Amino acid sequence: MAFQTYSLFVLSVIMISFGHVENRLNLLQLQNDIDKLKADFNSSHSDVADGGPIFTEKLLSWTERNEKRIILSQIISMYLKMLENTDRSKAHVRNITEELYTLKESLSDGSKKIEDLKDLTKLQMGDLKIQRKAVNELFSVLQKLGDTSSSLKRKRSQFQRLCKC
Repeated sequence: MAFQTYSLFVLSVIMISFGHVENRLNLLQLQNDIDKLKADFNSSHSDVADGGPIFTEKLLSWTERNEKRIILSQIISMYLKMLENTDRSKAHVRNITEELYTLKESLSDGSKKIEDLKDLTKLQMGDLKIQRKAVNELFSVLQKLGDTSSSLKRKRSQFQRLCKC
């Protein structure tokens, strides 16, 4: 049950973060729909607080906008999966689901990145062919890493020049 309460809160945060709630009225309607969904899941049950939040703590460590798109796309997918087994005849469930699908579309690049990460974990690094390919790409990978770290150093030094710290 903790999943539902904290996940519904995170949904509100996601929608606000990415500007998919056009005005205050939509946000109020969405909050009303979420309140109804909380009642459907009996999320006031005492076990909801057990173990702490499910999503909100994870969002704290993802600070960059592009990083957040990755984790948020995964969270949205989990909400949609959760709502697959709910009564879709209820208007509030349909409204929330529609909003989630809209958000998922806007975060599609994050979903692709999640798939890329999953694909990496499936690589058979003990396979000689995979090892050969990996060795052939090693220099390029290290170059990309060097480009990334040097641009971060450049940003830091620019910030230090601008900052009167």
